[in-house]
Amino acid sequence: MGAAEGRPRPEGAAAGTLDGRDGGHARMGAMTPASTPFPHLFSPLRVGSITLKNRIVSSGHDTVMSEAGQVGDQLIAYHEARAAGGVGLIVVQATAVHPTAEYTDHSLAASDDDCIPGFRRLAETVHAHDCRIFGQLFHGGREIMDSRDGSLPVALAPSAVPSERFHVMPRAVPATMIGEIVDSFGQAARRFRTAGFDGVEIVASHGYLPAQFLNPRVNLRSDGYGGSAENRSRFLRETVAAIRAAIDPDCVVGLRISIGEVTPEGLTAEEAIEAVAALDADGAVDYVSVVAGTSATLAGSDHIVPPMTEANAYTAPLAARVKARVRVPVMVAGRINQPQEAEAVLAAGQADACAMTRALISDPLLPRKAAEGRLDDIRACVGCNQACIGHFHAGHPISCIQFPETGREREFGRRMPAAAGRAVMVVGGGPGGLKAAAVAAERGHRVTLYEASRRVGGQVLLAEKLPGRAEFGGVVTNLAREVELAGARVVTGVRVDAEFVRQERPDVVVVATGARPRRPHLELAGDPIVLDAWQVLLGEPVPPGRVAIADWRCDWVGLGLADLLARRGHPVTLGLTGYMPGQRLQQYVRDAMTAAALRARVVMETNVRVFGYDGSAVFFQHVLTGEPVIVEDVAALVLALGHEPVDDLLGALEDFDGEIHGIGDCLAPRTVEEAVLEGLRVGSEI
Repeated sequence: MGAAEGRPRPEGAAAGTLDGRDGGHARMGAMTPASTPFPHLFSPLRVGSITLKNRIVSSGHDTVMSEAGQVGDQLIAYHEARAAGGVGLIVVQATAVHPTAEYTDHSLAASDDDCIPGFRRLAETVHAHDCRIFGQLFHGGREIMDSRDGSLPVALAPSAVPSERFHVMPRAVPATMIGEIVDSFGQAARRFRTAGFDGVEIVASHGYLPAQFLNPRVNLRSDGYGGSAENRSRFLRETVAAIRAAIDPDCVVGLRISIGEVTPEGLTAEEAIEAVAALDADGAVDYVSVVAGTSATLAGSDHIVPPMTEANAYTAPLAARVKARVRVPVMVAGRINQPQEAEAVLAAGQADACAMTRALISDPLLPRKAAEGRLDDIRACVGCNQACIGHFHAGHPISCIQFPETGREREFGRRMPAAAGRAVMVVGGGPGGLKAAAVAAERGHRVTLYEASRRVGGQVLLAEKLPGRAEFGGVVTNLAREVELAGARVVTGVRVDAEFVRQERPDVVVVATGARPRRPHLELAGDPIVLDAWQVLLGEPVPPGRVAIADWRCDWVGLGLADLLARRGHPVTLGLTGYMPGQRLQQYVRDAMTAAALRARVVMETNVRVFGYDGSAVFFQHVLTGEPVIVEDVAALVLALGHEPVDDLLGALEDFDGEIHGIGDCLAPRTVEEAVLEGLRVGSEI
């Protein structure tokens, strides 16, 4: 975006709605395949006894929004936003069917009738938007992350075979207890149906209990539940039978399963397909939902919520293999972020419906926008995993770095119009400034955003230059579009100082001036080449030879630079102040970036702080022992030591008589997530 005069607000865009002209939670009108650019995606789909209005699915995903294991107002508001946005089917998150199935301290539970009132409120809310809703029936077996009181529970599995990822040694479930667990699936299904749900989905994916029984490398039993393929599938067949016996014939029953767990000891694609084909031949299930991976290993778990390094719709060929063997509809999940991608999968006959879960976290209104052909208005997911699965792993309600309204629907679900329009100056066109400008303009303020450089975007424009991170640049594209739709004025190439502010006399100033690379004192001898991460990414020459990277941040910067420089032919040593590379990153992103660096033969020294450089040797100090760690024959030292705030303008405006707000890195250097959230808060308050 160059310097531009503010556009008039698009017709229909009013304060009090989300995303400008999206109309808040207004209901989406009927769309026929002929009237949409995506005829397959917006055609109805028959699943068992019901019909979905379109083929976009929000698949089961933990939200960390349960309240003592039950549905509350926050979870209802979260799902209502997606139902109102036009999604055809919502599958509610993994729900423990039995006390031994509670895999985290925030699990949703359906193990007694107390859950029914909350589920009923949720079903009624979703149905009011012409959306169908299924419940997920879950028992993770040995895959247990934590417990409600911090003590280690007894995990159950077909056999005493440990989980590599969580380091859990399970107890082989006694034969006398198998029937109890099977019956608990049926009773949980009854509770969902009593609450008004349209169907239930058995979670046999990602190495959870039903998959553990199917897997001959995990199921070592010698009784009727182990040995032959028929015996190993007995638990799943009995589970389906118990569910069918507990519900009426019109209740849909589906199966989610990994077509290959992508790990040496995991269930293979062929084993999973044979099990699915047998169930289909018996008429046991009404649909199959296809994913990949397993919770049991690091590499396998990366496919649970695949990062941006995986190709879009990469699991579609797996779904096609299942579709060739079954008669029921096949759904697929796996980095399907855009309606074009989903349409292509459906048009090719690889699947019958597409789960677009993170896409809907990033933009709950994606179905409506796609149906109306407003593709440029879709806030595409960039696969960063930071605030969705990243929040889940940290035990916090999920959100989105681009759209922090997600998970905070009760606070930010509607844009409240400003009492009176005011002149608002936003200084800084990074993600935080863009969000503040968009929200304030939507609410009716007269907003001008000033950016000193020729492009808006801030540090995102650097992040997208790293290997495998190009998609991250979509954050700027999406936020800039929000600014454009809201009608804010954007001026680039203008550096704002206190005198400029006083001349313009705005009512409100939002300072979002960001940060600069931190350059702490180092012991240097001679004339060594010392560069910061920004210089490397902006094209500063790096001399041939070994490069040492001092990485205090332990996020994507150091790891990404290591991969980038290794690809350019440099031997690289990455000195980390943390105990592992990417320590602050979400696990699946960390795994992918670490693997790339290891394949590039990057040498990693953990738990070291940089001390000095004499032009040949870089001196680190071990943070635990205090002993020196020396890297010899280094041609250049690259610093990824974090940032310091650019807060000069905030200080210079202390005596300004208008309203002043600081957001993002100029207050304290953090990440895109905090900057955008603070932009939302300030834009909503002024």
